[in-house]
Amino acid sequence: MGRIGEQLHAAMRGSGLAAADSLCRACVSLLDVDGAAISVVDHGQSRGTFGSSGELSRRLDDYQFTYGEGPCLDAVRLRVPVLVADLSDPVAERWPAFTASLQDAGVEAVFALPVTIAAATVGALDLFRHRAGPLDDHGLEGALAAARLAASPLLDVEQGLARRAAAGVDVGEPGEVWDELASLERTEVYQATGFLIAQADVTPVEALVRLRARAYSTGQTASEVAWEVLERRLVLDRDGSWRRGDGHGGGAGGTGGTGEREPR
Repeated sequence: MGRIGEQLHAAMRGSGLAAADSLCRACVSLLDVDGAAISVVDHGQSRGTFGSSGELSRRLDDYQFTYGEGPCLDAVRLRVPVLVADLSDPVAERWPAFTASLQDAGVEAVFALPVTIAAATVGALDLFRHRAGPLDDHGLEGALAAARLAASPLLDVEQGLARRAAAGVDVGEPGEVWDELASLERTEVYQATGFLIAQADVTPVEALVRLRARAYSTGQTASEVAWEVLERRLVLDRDGSWRRGDGHGGGAGGTGGTGEREPR
């Protein structure tokens, strides 16, 4: 595994989500990076952040779901590391919205390494840095080792579900393992699209597109816009315009509140 790999492994604590978080924090401590997150990807779409070094890294990772683009998705699709030492480089133009959001947050370099379980690539380890420049040999060796180690917390969850199933416990019933797996899903986004379907009489696909477009135009993540919708602070009218709600009830149909309209 190498010395850096051994150090990363030794820094991991617990199992599942706790192990993933501690691995990400160890990446920041031992590698030349400022943030780390583990993304889970299924069928080309970011499903959630399973472990991060902190709130900023989780937010940066969430932008890949919001915009449907980013090095994590490319690393999974291509099954190779995607290393961008300078976000001002033309190579980063393939993710215009994601790159702009990272630069707004002061990030100038991002490195995504695929995470593999058996023969399947299930996600990526994302490393963020506030200054431009490539990973040195030590950093790259450590990043590759961390990506291999990142498979372990996900296996913990899968094995936990398997044990529950073998014990005759419905995997859909509440429990610690299920809670960790469910934390991957951005349930607030899908709940909010249901609100938008009722409010604006749109299809599920259009509702998600409008939510993501709102996030892009306001510099938010999809999850942040979703919470505004769920808390009735933001309403989508049938003409496609957004308006501020009163934050009180009104149901999914959005009949509560007569806030000021905003541009589409």
